[in-house]
Amino acid sequence: MKIVDAQIHIWEQEVDVVPPHRREPFGLDEALREMDKAGVHGAVLHPPSWDLGSLSLALGAAKRFPDRFAILGRIDPLAPDRLDQLAGWLDQPGVLGLRYTFLKPHEQTWMDDGTMDWLWPQAEQRDVPIALLSDGYLAHVDRIAERHPGLRLIVDHFGVRRGNVDEAAFASLPDVLALARHPNVAVKITGGPQYVSDGYPFVSLLSYYRAIHDAFGPERMFWGTDITRMPCTWRECVTAFTEHQPWCPADDMRLIMGDGIKRWLGWRDAAR
Repeated sequence: MKIVDAQIHIWEQEVDVVPPHRREPFGLDEALREMDKAGVHGAVLHPPSWDLGSLSLALGAAKRFPDRFAILGRIDPLAPDRLDQLAGWLDQPGVLGLRYTFLKPHEQTWMDDGTMDWLWPQAEQRDVPIALLSDGYLAHVDRIAERHPGLRLIVDHFGVRRGNVDEAAFASLPDVLALARHPNVAVKITGGPQYVSDGYPFVSLLSYYRAIHDAFGPERMFWGTDITRMPCTWRECVTAFTEHQPWCPADDMRLIMGDGIKRWLGWRDAAR
């Protein structure tokens, strides 16, 4: 089973990161070493907003290691040339889609004020998948999925309420599960260990994993870590799922641990 992490960040600049990510840079070489130690074959890179050079770093990583890295990047929705950028977005090496987080103060109104409205039909037309940090925006995801059934959407991090743990974090789960009615919506089960108060193997996550699985199926459920903010090792993130989810059939495990995200994004192995 080739394991693919659905979300990691790499960056090289000494900058103020978005908490609770580690403060020290996490570069390509370190990522590769840690992936090898953890038994992680590949990862989807999400260039972080706190390092303006992170997209170039990710592009270089995907070009050098096309079987190990793919990219969900971002286009400034206010850029005058945004349509031109989108038209050629998937032509870049390893770039498979977009991701938006709405974490900065000026971004937090974008889903309400029309700033993002141009993107959904254009991305649907060009078959560009989009991942969304959906805390507070699940109703928007529902409407977007309904209006644009050809647009592949991913809800990040279980759709949890950020800054909370245990039941408070997962209070949004019923709204997330309701999105399963849209076949064009998938969910990343990323960052789980940070959203619960128990330690490894994070048994309290089991009911949330099963709920996502039962609603979305293994084809639309993507394991990952967001490793630079995890309270445990990368290997423990892996084995907490692969060795402590006895309910999960082997074929489903392969989809959840990597095959599913590759299919959803159209990430094909490099030609030999």
